[in-house]
Amino acid sequence: MSDTNPGIVIVGGGQAGVQAAEALRAGGYPDAITLLSDEPHEPYHRPPLSKGWLAGEMDAAQLTMRASEALARKQIALRRGVRVEAIDRAAKAVALHGGERLSYAGLVLATGARPRPLTLPGAAAPNVLALRTRADAEAIAAGLQACRAQGLPLVVIGGGFIGLEVAATARKLGVAVTVLEMAPRLLGRVLVPQLSDWYAELHRGHGVEVQLGVGVQAIEQQGGLAVAVLGSAGQRWPAGLVVAGIGVQANDELARAAGLDCERGIVVDDCARTADPDIVAAGDCTARRLADGTLLRLESVNNATEQGKSAAAALLGQPRPFGGTPWFWSDQHGRKLQMAGLAIGGAARTVLRGRLDAPSFSLWHFDAAGRPLAVDTVDAAREHLLARKLLDAGRGPTPDQAADAGFDLNGLLG
Repeated sequence: MSDTNPGIVIVGGGQAGVQAAEALRAGGYPDAITLLSDEPHEPYHRPPLSKGWLAGEMDAAQLTMRASEALARKQIALRRGVRVEAIDRAAKAVALHGGERLSYAGLVLATGARPRPLTLPGAAAPNVLALRTRADAEAIAAGLQACRAQGLPLVVIGGGFIGLEVAATARKLGVAVTVLEMAPRLLGRVLVPQLSDWYAELHRGHGVEVQLGVGVQAIEQQGGLAVAVLGSAGQRWPAGLVVAGIGVQANDELARAAGLDCERGIVVDDCARTADPDIVAAGDCTARRLADGTLLRLESVNNATEQGKSAAAALLGQPRPFGGTPWFWSDQHGRKLQMAGLAIGGAARTVLRGRLDAPSFSLWHFDAAGRPLAVDTVDAAREHLLARKLLDAGRGPTPDQAADAGFDLNGLLG
């Protein structure tokens, strides 16, 4: 390694940051790579936090994404418990808490996102929690154990993926659960009504009390702890633990203070580049500027992985546009939802392939011209993978073909 090149500094030790570091080294970058994480743990997988880890079905080794030793073998220096306080673009350096400065030849911002705060009276109680980090999951796990021991329920505020996954895990642990959603249906930002209704019935069938179209006005406290959630229409839901799952916001403050373009996240192009040629960004902290000028925010492991690769390629001078079909998944009550593409806001027609009461089924979403936009599958992993290939290739069935469970989708690949 060169003694004169300050190397590349990566801010953020999650999926995007680790991917960028490894892609840089795999791409032949010869100089120092420093990965800065503000958490005390080695980089870990986040999806299990609301599921296997929360249920106590995984140990720390299984949760770990990359051990320090594995990174060191690739000559990637991991520094844990480090907070970056500012970026000096003119000097090409970052300022760390405590006064240290690190120079960089290239900078990767992979700062992630954080839960939106619950701004209600009483929400500061220690048993009102949100889930983003391993420490959050450990606190929720302890709260669920206390609920089970004392026979108290969990109240989840917000009917999104995180809240519903926590609700499903809590039921597996034997804890009573109430889910409160202000909107008229669950997962309304990402699912069509047909699948939203299916999820509501899935949760109710596992003993979850699902309340839709309800507002929350306060958290009732007793002895400094939350004991109930109070609805705007006078309802009262007892609680031994409250988990808020009302969305996330991008950690773009560092970039914003440094004068980078930020709008719902750090604005990047399809190669993960910011307006500063020496700074790229990847993962949940970003908003990608599309060809039509609109911004796309994707919060997924797939997006973090691919943007991390694109960020590394940009710094290596090998632009790698990323515009593939986005995909997501969620596990709840033993059922696996896998989503490919983006249906909400653009689908003119949705057709069901199979039956909602079958062991597996899918929903195919089409635009006004009959072209497939997205596919949601439940317990149909092969169809999900096939759908991704078809969407990437710009191919797919007609609505009538998709609705025919006997039609061979594999033949469309050609």
